[in-house]
Amino acid sequence: MDVHAEAFKEEAYELLTELETSLLELEERPDDSEVVGRVFRAMHTIKGSGAMFGFDAVSEFTHEVETAFDRVREGMIKVTPELISLTLQARDKILELLDTGGDGKDADARRIVTEFQCLCGCGVSTEAVVAVAEDSLAALAGSQERRRTYRIRFKPVPSYFANGSNPLPLLNELREMGESTVIAHLDAIPVLADYVPEECYTFWDIILTTDQDENAIRDVFIFVEDQCELIIDVIHVAGELEDNEEYKRLGEILVERGDISTEALNEIIGNQPRLGEKLVQSNAVDQSMIDAALLEQQHIAKIREKDQQKVKAVTSIKVDSLRLDNMVDLVGELVTVQARLTQKAENNQDPDLLLIAEEVERLTTELRDNTMSIRMLPIGSTFSKFRRLVRDLSRDLGKQIEMTTAGAETELDKTVIDQLNDPLVHIIRNSIDHGIEAPDVRLANGKAKEGVIHLSAHHSGAFVLIEISDNGAGLDPEKLRTKAVSKGLIAADADLSVDECFALILEAGFSTAEKITDVSGRGVGMDVVRRSIENLRGEIGITSKLGVGTTITLKLPLTLAIIDGLLVQISEDFFVIPLSMVEECVELSREEALLAKTRSMMTFRGELFSYISLRDSFAITGAPPAIERVVIASVKGEKIGFGVDQVVGQHQTVIKTLSNVYKDVVGISGATILGDGSVALVLDVNQLVLETTHNG
Repeated sequence: MDVHAEAFKEEAYELLTELETSLLELEERPDDSEVVGRVFRAMHTIKGSGAMFGFDAVSEFTHEVETAFDRVREGMIKVTPELISLTLQARDKILELLDTGGDGKDADARRIVTEFQCLCGCGVSTEAVVAVAEDSLAALAGSQERRRTYRIRFKPVPSYFANGSNPLPLLNELREMGESTVIAHLDAIPVLADYVPEECYTFWDIILTTDQDENAIRDVFIFVEDQCELIIDVIHVAGELEDNEEYKRLGEILVERGDISTEALNEIIGNQPRLGEKLVQSNAVDQSMIDAALLEQQHIAKIREKDQQKVKAVTSIKVDSLRLDNMVDLVGELVTVQARLTQKAENNQDPDLLLIAEEVERLTTELRDNTMSIRMLPIGSTFSKFRRLVRDLSRDLGKQIEMTTAGAETELDKTVIDQLNDPLVHIIRNSIDHGIEAPDVRLANGKAKEGVIHLSAHHSGAFVLIEISDNGAGLDPEKLRTKAVSKGLIAADADLSVDECFALILEAGFSTAEKITDVSGRGVGMDVVRRSIENLRGEIGITSKLGVGTTITLKLPLTLAIIDGLLVQISEDFFVIPLSMVEECVELSREEALLAKTRSMMTFRGELFSYISLRDSFAITGAPPAIERVVIASVKGEKIGFGVDQVVGQHQTVIKTLSNVYKDVVGISGATILGDGSVALVLDVNQLVLETTHNG
């Protein structure tokens, strides 16, 4: 496939994603002409580009959908749930044709085309179609023709305030009629000694672009006509000027408004190039008059720009994700070389070399941050994918569910987003199937019959927190405990906290479903979620209240490629612990370390928590030091102490994946190269704790 065809497919995938989002919006707002336009344009672009690049089956199939929405735009067909469902099916078929290269002649494609043709033709005569089209065109033309720009001078009499009148509601009402620019003339306000609070010294010029007529504007001032001087002039009509034709000059506007006479203007102008300054200097007009005229010019220029639909060029380009990944790899290599340079400079203590190393470190850090920011994508595109899932699955289960989102602009590394889809699908399916009750059950419990699933995201330090909430039945801790005992997952006498009972739903083989369905019941979904999130070095939190709802929180790192780590040493070996998990470092004497190792527990500041000796975990030989260092990390909200020989310090870690030979090594998620060329292993703290706990 040539490069142009690949470019079309990439564009088509984006358009289909946008199309699905627009269709779901249209289902909620069927009379929104802007959304209808978005749907039509997406179909029109896919059809035209498909024919251009040889995707004839896609073009022919899309033509039928485009025709239907062209008639929706013209008012011949109404937007109905049936039309939305059929168009979503068509969208899926177009995606299938792009992926498989089919001819679009299969039974499913023929059925969709037939239904669209029926929607477009059944019960609609040719005369009716022509009449509706003519009416729509006439209405559009009339709307364009009515769009005028008015200059309004509103000059209240001095006693305006004394009569209890207020100009602000009038100005606000004008603003609501269209696009407006309001200029207040303040030159007549006297000095404080001569100021009378009850008198009005201000008047206004309003430039208003609207499709309302002059009578509608005069109606705004109907109750104050005898208390003001009101002048309304049409100064511009849409389409009246050619694209390269200039609007009136400053002097023309001032003369037209009566602010200065033609004779006085000509006398002042002479050969002076700066008209505004000369007019003010000669006291022919006030500065506010000049300002008002200039704002009028700007207003008309803005309106003309919108009328001509001038679209500014977008300063962005599309880059293949593989190129981006290669760039990140190169930046990672540069970070490693920079670390070696810094170490060499520190060893030699050469002032010039140290300065160069510091500058290279600064530039490398900026380059790293900029490169990583390019990989960051807003999570809203991922959220929008699930609207279709919620819509279709809730209908299949006979439930009424609305999906809401917040924090769609929150950015996350592309690698993380790519691996986040499956876990979110499992969680949302569980919320729909187990969480949200059927409409009759919700009504019986005093709830609204429509349930809500809410997806939100926000930054928290070096992490992004993604919350999936529902207002369903909630989790019953005792029921979960009983089910786990019956499945043999825990002992009958196990003493579990409420949070530990909630965490049972993440265990392999656990399910509360009474029977196996297409949606759930096999006890594999949430176990997959847990493994996927832990592979991303993330954590899962569950909170729930019976009868109110459940919230599942995913805590994920911003990026997986380059992290800040704490470099530690055991004998001759080096390890990196993700710095985001580290709380503090402490020291233990040899006796205290032996006691902690024997009990697998340690005490610090009166708090008792688990202790893991990394020397024992990785079977490293050699004599331990007299003073052992312990790195205290936070794992799933609990403190864990990791015993090491030395804490070297903070290290900017470029994570390298291990080969398949080492893929099953427990507790290691990757490796990094140190400044001297040696290798340090990056610890998978979650897996290490889990393995140690199970073995214990």
